[in-house]
Amino acid sequence: MELARKFATSFEVERKAFANSFANLLSAGDAHLSVAELENKTVGYVLGFDHFTFFANGRVAWVEEIMVLEDFRRQGIGKLLMEDFEQWASLRGSKLIALATRRASSFYQALGYDESAVYFRKRL
Repeated sequence: MELARKFATSFEVERKAFANSFANLLSAGDAHLSVAELENKTVGYVLGFDHFTFFANGRVAWVEEIMVLEDFRRQGIGKLLMEDFEQWASLRGSKLIALATRRASSFYQALGYDESAVYFRKRL
């Protein structure tokens, strides 16, 4: 939950809601959650989904959240998390992976991702 709180910029992570979401994500067939641990400490995670589309003639995957604690960045943890997600998406037949970021463009470009769109959102 500590990592999710550090990741969140638009919402405050609430313990009860986190526990509910965590349980639902673990049972969701279209969700993938990987956690990075060092010395019994959770230092990073990636959460994403895949879904069918018309434009890609099949599945695409979306990285919803990826977070590595600041003290553990630039050690390859984020890269390993993304590689794990890419492997999961590929095994499920996804044609591409997409994500939105404001803070880590150079990280994703170094992993072979291309900038391709503007991201919009609307709170409900």
